[in-house]
Amino acid sequence: MKLPFKIDLNNKVAVVTGGGGVLCAELAAALAANGAKVAVLDLNAEAAEQTAVQLRELGAAAIGVGANVLERQSLEAAADRVSKELGPCDLLLNGAGGNHPKGTTTKDWFEPADLFDKSLTTFFDLDPKGVEFVFNLNFLGTLLPTQVFAQQMIGRAGCSIINVSSMNAFCPLTRIPAYSGAKAAVSNFTQWLAVHFSKVGIRVNALAPGFFLTAQNHKLLIDEATGEFTARARKIIEHTPMGRFGESRELIGALLWLACEEGSGFVNGVVVPIDGGFSAYSGV
Repeated sequence: MKLPFKIDLNNKVAVVTGGGGVLCAELAAALAANGAKVAVLDLNAEAAEQTAVQLRELGAAAIGVGANVLERQSLEAAADRVSKELGPCDLLLNGAGGNHPKGTTTKDWFEPADLFDKSLTTFFDLDPKGVEFVFNLNFLGTLLPTQVFAQQMIGRAGCSIINVSSMNAFCPLTRIPAYSGAKAAVSNFTQWLAVHFSKVGIRVNALAPGFFLTAQNHKLLIDEATGEFTARARKIIEHTPMGRFGESRELIGALLWLACEEGSGFVNGVVVPIDGGFSAYSGV
């Protein structure tokens, strides 16, 4: 792995939730490449272990742990295993999250005739359970791991929490109100928690990625038949001043900066957009 710069994470234990996914697996690898011992947590235990195997092949100390970020008992079991096999958590990267079709509308804008078109999912058709799932996965899926792993940080120097928000938190996207609202909650929670933990020396910050091609959004952005960008993908590119999607490696620099006590020791409660200027652009 080519790193933008190196930091010293030797003897540090990093816990990465959602580590079986494309973006968080890359971030876990970056932490490992800087000396951290990494616990890869994912609902899919096989995916977590696959990421851990890749890290071990690169010479890192890493374990894959199946864990549900919405179940405290599951997280407590994971924390116990991490502590026994790697040591207490120094850095928690809350990367688990995602969207769901039942929290998504079909169209960008509502029009009166939409009330009578049963083929559409309008705002009025949003499934409360779908919205609840998205909110829980992103917000509670950040809060619960923090409740469990931050206990291992109390009284120890140089510990921090890095959440994964979204540029949606700055500027909500059309069609995905549940996801946008949930990520806004993550950003707000990041600021709240930074204040709450400030007297015990735990820094809390967040990354806010823009558009990166992942397994989750591939069908939304790439036409399977042609391999070309979908209409929505083209609209995204047009509204991204840098004119492209991000690459997972482009999250690494901000992650390492926030993870480095020497580099960002007085940085607390910030949400860093990494979106090619999307959240800064008004469209005109």
